[in-house]
Amino acid sequence: MSLTPFAANLAAAIAAAASLIALPAMAQLPGADVGARPDPAAVCHVGVYRLDDGSWVDLAPNVNTGLRWRRLDGSTSRMVQNADGRWVSTLGWTNRVEGPQPQLGTCAEDRIAFDGRPGRRVALDAQETTFVGQDGTRLRGRLILPPGDGPVPVMVEVHGSEGSNALDFNAFQRFAPASGVGVFVYAKRGSGGSEGRYTQDFHVLAEDAAAAVIEARRLAGARAGRVGLHGASQGGWVAPLAASLTPVDFVTVGFGLAYGVLSEDGDQVIQDLKAKGWGPDVLARAREITEVTGAFVASRGAVGFDGLEAVRARYRAEPWFADIKGEFTGMLLNTPNAQITAMAPQLDVGTSWDYDPLPVLVSLNTPMLWIQAEKDTGAPPDATRRRLIALSAQGRPITLLEYPDTDHGIVRFETGPDGRRTSLGYAPGYYQAVLDWARAGRLEGDYGDGRILARATTRQ
Repeated sequence: MSLTPFAANLAAAIAAAASLIALPAMAQLPGADVGARPDPAAVCHVGVYRLDDGSWVDLAPNVNTGLRWRRLDGSTSRMVQNADGRWVSTLGWTNRVEGPQPQLGTCAEDRIAFDGRPGRRVALDAQETTFVGQDGTRLRGRLILPPGDGPVPVMVEVHGSEGSNALDFNAFQRFAPASGVGVFVYAKRGSGGSEGRYTQDFHVLAEDAAAAVIEARRLAGARAGRVGLHGASQGGWVAPLAASLTPVDFVTVGFGLAYGVLSEDGDQVIQDLKAKGWGPDVLARAREITEVTGAFVASRGAVGFDGLEAVRARYRAEPWFADIKGEFTGMLLNTPNAQITAMAPQLDVGTSWDYDPLPVLVSLNTPMLWIQAEKDTGAPPDATRRRLIALSAQGRPITLLEYPDTDHGIVRFETGPDGRRTSLGYAPGYYQAVLDWARAGRLEGDYGDGRILARATTRQ
């Protein structure tokens, strides 16, 4: 998933309007997944299960069909039930039947057999609530605490660009409490019974997240220890901004960006062209193009089509022109202007195109852990890496953990003959790093093959 799925949204909108060009069939409009629902036949099995060796396996719902299991070591598979009633697991996001093949009891039995070990579903302390976000919008939330009555850390989960209901699909709300870390999760505005409309306005979303922090503290009461924000992907812009609005003890950002939305598209274009073998001269021309497309998008079309027409005319015949993709540039270059105009109202979800996170990152005194994927195609990491290392060296409370050979989501992958990547599972150590940062605000020991590239120098 990209941080701001503009290209996919544009493709879907044009396809729905009987576009004259071939476009991706999987694309969707912004917030189209607001109506996503778990498989009703499998949802009774959703939960975290404690195995007889003390470890856990989490069962999360998939949209429409089946489940997905996850383990602390990052291993994961999709689970579907065959005609004989037996559950079949396929490795990561492949279709290969590999690895453990867990089997479940009936809905009433709360049991699992995982790789020869029996397990039972863990009973978690969950409290449902409704709280008030930005502009009085009422949002549905849930606080889940580990068993016991003592203080525990609490992570407030901040959404990415997805519109789907986090109350259904957020997995941390189960396995983090099973690991001693509380979680507050809420349905993004416009989803899951929360009021309002889906938006990618980071300021609105940050105010909602700040309100969620306040509600989490209220509900947890005396059990609230360290309370912080955990945001992934687009949530990497929102979580630090929310931390500037209300006091928190920590911030964790997964596979986010420390620069603006327009730079994301430009860096994706450059990354794509580099992968095709194009040199500095082509990259310089591509930067010229992304400045034009960025200005068009940021103005929501107010600057007009003159700039687009000019770069199309200048470069359309170049052999590298067809290799331009990015977040939205490639789509804008190859879509007739009339179709862009017709679909624009469906695509404008208030995205904060002009947002620069640097002022927030410079001023924020909250300890921050950033976790990024070295080979991220959705959030190109190079500029973020440089900025975070520099800020940490200047004394900002930033720790940067990077996982080699991983893509967006901190997922391991394999590359097919056609160059396409297929995700196999999460990087070992990634989940543990998130949990440890919530517990103590520091990383100690090894986290798989993750490399700490910057470490906060201020006292945490």
